[in-house]
Amino acid sequence: MARSIKKGPFIEKKLYKRLQEANKSGQKQMIKTYSRVSTIIPEMVGFTFSVYNGKTWIPVFVTENLVGHKLGEFAPTRIFRGHAGSDKKAGR
Repeated sequence: MARSIKKGPFIEKKLYKRLQEANKSGQKQMIKTYSRVSTIIPEMVGFTFSVYNGKTWIPVFVTENLVGHKLGEFAPTRIFRGHAGSDKKAGR
């Protein structure tokens, strides 16, 4: 179920505060965050966020196309290593 329009997009307060400080200083340094559920807003465009996936920090450079998505969508938590192979070669 989607979030109510009247509430607006969710963004963690601490992350938003860091973003405001970075905008004031004019520096485009990487911002580390654990908040995977925060929605990408237009003010974030041009910044690089380092999103934690449970093991490592994944850098996410925000462009206009990413606005409206969540930060966690671009830092996968699981690694797909392929389906189980068949043992047809061993039987011959």
